[in-house]
Amino acid sequence: MRVTIKGQVTVPKALRERFGITRDTEVQFIAERGKLVLVKRQPAGSVASRIRGRVKRLPAGRTVDEYLAYTRGRG
Repeated sequence: MRVTIKGQVTVPKALRERFGITRDTEVQFIAERGKLVLVKRQPAGSVASRIRGRVKRLPAGRTVDEYLAYTRGRG
């Protein structure tokens, strides 16, 4: 395997399949004991953090601001 002029490498298909590396998998290189190691990154955060900002209204039909005002006794 060679590094391209752009610094890219191709992970062999057998290794991608074995370690579950798909098109959108994030990886990083780390230096470890004089070797360069490719590490599959774990998804950051919980399910809630990944959907944060996508929900426009709370289940009760209120916006976040309306809900906060309600819970603080102003609504």
